[in-house]
Amino acid sequence: KHTVMSVVTGVSIVELKKHIGEEMKTVRVMPNTAIAVQQSITCLSADSKDADALELAKSIFDCVGKTLVIGEEQMVQATVLGACGIAFFLRAIRAASQGGIEIGFHPGEALTIAVQAAMGAATLLTDGTDHPEQQIDRVTTPMGCTIAGLNQMEHEGFSSAIIKGITTSANKASALYGK
Repeated sequence: KHTVMSVVTGVSIVELKKHIGEEMKTVRVMPNTAIAVQQSITCLSADSKDADALELAKSIFDCVGKTLVIGEEQMVQATVLGACGIAFFLRAIRAASQGGIEIGFHPGEALTIAVQAAMGAATLLTDGTDHPEQQIDRVTTPMGCTIAGLNQMEHEGFSSAIIKGITTSANKASALYGK
């Protein structure tokens, strides 16, 4: 009669069912803190025999953002990219706002511009038809300021730093929850 939806990181469905009973319908759920503003990406996983419970969880968490059904073996990675990812993107917005201050905006103005630019960039990709590079190409002109800034960021290791941050967090999470 009941369905358990677990948001406990690193506790597998098998482990949960050892404690609550094999017959209990169980779904692993990994939302992120953007759930507070109905913008979470929530990853869901369940055993095939609990497909109806998975659909119930999907219907609930679709109300607070987007959901993605994944294999349970990817839940650690979902924690890193979806949940830790919030902090990574917030750090990028903070850096952009600091750059805005350096070029002459007051802190509040710089943050407003950086936040809206990030929201606009993300929204451009929400329909899933474009790759980020297609949108970048729309604002990058020959010998222009966009390509100059992008190239400088790459020379400083921007993409590499993000990738390394994600893989470092994944390695840490695997070590913590791989037991």
